Amino acid sequence: MRPRWTFLTNHAQVFLCVTQNPHLTAREISAIVGITERAVQRILSDLEEDGYVQAFREGRNNRYTTDLDMPLRHPAQHGQRVGDLLEQIMEETSDNNYS
Repeated sequence: MRPRWTFLTNHAQVFLCVTQNPHLTAREISAIVGITERAVQRILSDLEEDGYVQAFREGRNNRYTTDLDMPLRHPAQHGQRVGDLLEQIMEETSDNNYS
């Protein structure tokens, strides 16, 4: 069962997916995040438009790069990079093995 709400937005979840694996397709991202493929495409478009993600054609699919130096967008995190947040998330995840 999916929780009613999560701490990270769908934009953050998609960004995290492409940061971890730049070769994921929109369909694969949608399965991981739990949203439609079309929603993933809209989010990727938003992220690309604002410079957080760059898409490159690789054969029939896109490959993505992310810019971890981009700022977090909320005024409460003024001056913080998106990479700072992801480093904390990734560090916590690797430190706490829940398996």
